Amino acid sequence: MGKAMVLVYTGDGKGKSCASMGQLIRALGHGAHCAVAQFIKQDPEILGSGEYAIAKQLGVTWKHFGAGFTWEGDNNTVNAELAKRGWEQVKRWISASAFDVIVLDEFTYTLNFGYLDTDEVCTWISDHRSKEGFPHLVISGRNAPKALIAIADMVSEIQEVKHHLQQSGRKAEAMIEF
Repeated sequence: MGKAMVLVYTGDGKGKSCASMGQLIRALGHGAHCAVAQFIKQDPEILGSGEYAIAKQLGVTWKHFGAGFTWEGDNNTVNAELAKRGWEQVKRWISASAFDVIVLDEFTYTLNFGYLDTDEVCTWISDHRSKEGFPHLVISGRNAPKALIAIADMVSEIQEVKHHLQQSGRKAEAMIEF
């Protein structure tokens, strides 16, 4: 494996987590050992998340660090604590060279909401990424901070043109949203 990369999927469009999961599936196809640290979102087992179900079947380590999106009730305090725990877990995985690819799903929210210090996170990644065994990091979420974009090797911004949930008033559906 070449030098580990930091890949960021950001923007206001639907598909950032899906793109991240696509990277994960591609890596699995090459025999990679993969993990997901999911932030902010509701527990994937309770939600019935399709990506969680298939990832577990494929042997992906998946840890959940979220109480639900902040606009769904008063989740800020819990999400802030879980973000700290989640980031510590990710640092342990990285330091142990435990995985080839780690997806940090919805991680940008932890930086934007001040749950984690953006400069500290970016400095830690920059200071450690040249070490043997550092994994590829795939980070998703809206409004990626400039400091994260600066250290990333690839940034894709997914732009919303039209979204069925806003156009039709439909509810989130299995296989499409989760």
